[in-house]
Amino acid sequence: MRECNISKSITTVLIACLCAFQARAQQDSLTVDEPAIVAMARPQKDGKIMLRWAVTTPVAWRQLNEYGYELKRYTVTKNNRTLPIPTEKTIGIFLPKLLEEWMPLVESNDNAAVMAQSIYGEGFDVEGMDQLSAIINLAEEQEQRFTWGLYAADQDYEVAQMAGLGFVDHEVEPNEKYVYKITSLVPENLMKIKEGGVFIGLQDYEDLPKPLDLAVVFFDGKSMLSWNYAIHNQTYNSYFIERSVDGNNFRILNDLPLTNLNNSDKTDPLRMFYTDSIANGTTYYYRIRGKTPFGELSPVSEVVSGKGEKKLPYVPHITTKYYEDDKTVLLEWEFMEEGNDMITGFELNQSDNVDGIYKAVVKNIPPEARRVRYDSLMPTNYMAITALGKNGSKRTSFPALVQPVDSIPPAKPKGFTGVVDSLGVATLTWDPNTEKDMLGYRVFKGNNKNEEYSQLTVSPHESTTFYDSVSVKNLNSKVYYQLIAVDQRFNMSEPSEILELKKPDFIKPTQPVFKSYKIIEGKVHLTWANSSSDDVIKHELYRKESTSNDWKLVYSVDSKQYTDSSMQSTAQLPTDSLPTAQLPTAQLPTAHWIDENITEGEQYSYTLIAIDDSALESDPAPPLTVIVPKTSLYPPLQGLYGEADREAGTITIRWKAYKEPNASKITIYKGTQGNTINLLKEIPVDTQGIVDGKVKPNNTYEYVFRVVFKDGRVSEISTLEVKY
Repeated sequence: MRECNISKSITTVLIACLCAFQARAQQDSLTVDEPAIVAMARPQKDGKIMLRWAVTTPVAWRQLNEYGYELKRYTVTKNNRTLPIPTEKTIGIFLPKLLEEWMPLVESNDNAAVMAQSIYGEGFDVEGMDQLSAIINLAEEQEQRFTWGLYAADQDYEVAQMAGLGFVDHEVEPNEKYVYKITSLVPENLMKIKEGGVFIGLQDYEDLPKPLDLAVVFFDGKSMLSWNYAIHNQTYNSYFIERSVDGNNFRILNDLPLTNLNNSDKTDPLRMFYTDSIANGTTYYYRIRGKTPFGELSPVSEVVSGKGEKKLPYVPHITTKYYEDDKTVLLEWEFMEEGNDMITGFELNQSDNVDGIYKAVVKNIPPEARRVRYDSLMPTNYMAITALGKNGSKRTSFPALVQPVDSIPPAKPKGFTGVVDSLGVATLTWDPNTEKDMLGYRVFKGNNKNEEYSQLTVSPHESTTFYDSVSVKNLNSKVYYQLIAVDQRFNMSEPSEILELKKPDFIKPTQPVFKSYKIIEGKVHLTWANSSSDDVIKHELYRKESTSNDWKLVYSVDSKQYTDSSMQSTAQLPTDSLPTAQLPTAQLPTAHWIDENITEGEQYSYTLIAIDDSALESDPAPPLTVIVPKTSLYPPLQGLYGEADREAGTITIRWKAYKEPNASKITIYKGTQGNTINLLKEIPVDTQGIVDGKVKPNNTYEYVFRVVFKDGRVSEISTLEVKY
């Protein structure tokens, strides 16, 4: 075949891109396991869809140039509804145009010349390659052909179509969406190439975005433009730079579009750069346009402007500082005498931070001056001398730290507060000190209030918020912090007030234990040992009767004098409250209580729980079971009346009917006054009188009555005296 040589002009333009393309092609050939066709598309306002495709490896590209690509279209949706069966249409087979068809275009189109040489050239030699031998390694000819061919197709859509890498579909409908599938026609026994495709419709059209974030920096005789190309790198593959001197009439600076191909670890992967040579003192305006692989141009970017200035060749340098007092300093600097005629004078600048904003504090210093006195020093100052050029340029010295003698410490930190969350993260905050020379703060921590605290900060902490990790599962319920302010002379303030923070509590209190009980006069006297945990705020005493399964709160011991008539336990115990209006309370460490609300002969069980200030409850104390004996006496017989009948020789005694339940009999004792009383008789409880026939004249008889009950208990005694 006939060889097409690339002209010298093309070589000059592409020489800067060759290294990057070579590296990219070699990388692709190493990292792509299986050759694949990739595709992209863009709908147009005039009712057409433009398609572009390529393959990922040089060998596959060469095979496809011989066998071709097949393009099919599938109509998938219509009127926003998915078709049950997509409609297939074969658009055609695409191969590079014959060499004869390239020749007319080669003479006028550099990109066409590059593509034709890549496809049909017998040898792919770029004029001037010997000059690049130290920069690149021309590895394999087919990789060079592949790299330059794809570059030319990206830069010229007409060239892409002639190379079989593009197609414009005019037969499309606005209410339809299509899948375009590009398939390799290379026999699979030669090479298997994965098909490519794209899903798109006319309704997917979007206006091209304008390039973003254009910036310019001006230097002596040149300007450097940069812009964010990464955000639109899927839309634009190259850019045109436009410049104006009046802000209205712009002209393109680069005849060929600018492409960023040299991405590496040493370059910015997000921005593109362009350097322009300019004349100093003239204002220049710049804007850019992006170019798509389909040959479309974007809207213009925002305009940036400025002008270059010739810099002063000499820079001042501060050499000495003489402190006259804590407010005054005498500064001296160096500046070449030859530069005196180039400047209008000097300015002294001051800032409280080396990277802060500098303010001119002394102006109109003569060009011949090399020293200046300043009497308004702050505790810390950064001073710089600026030489003011007659052409408006400035040169400023490096900042010099100026610190007068300072032995005054900062004020004691205030507003020190904090909190420990459930994960054990302590967040400490405080009010910032107002001193100008503040360096930071030192944070100290202790697990006990009166111990020596340890320092947490390796160097002074600049912020007024500090985070610390606290162990929440040890026995210390609190953690303590102190704060010291430090200035830039390392003068330290008085320690802040101690900050006491309570840790989140996950450890329940220790168990209270009953020590003893007594039953006195029908009342149960309970004594117990309180929980030993120091964060306990309350003990609760529960009681359960033998006939019930429910524990009821009967007594609350609260260190805060808190009384709650409806207080109930929330863990481990049933929580029915007593029907009393108010529960008795007392202050810790009360360990004694008398239960008066009991019934003789009943069995009662008691238990205790301790509650801490995090509402955690201890295990219940081992239950104490008490049986209250029956010791009280039933009421006596009432209405006793005795009558002596001397004729009959008897004494008749009567009483009221006894109506207490469960009474079984009445026991009667008899004796003469001053002598022993003996059992007279036992009679049924329903008897209401007796006749005593064993009496003698001139005696006073004493009768004693007691009712006996079925459970063995007895009533109080009743007595009666009768003279006979």
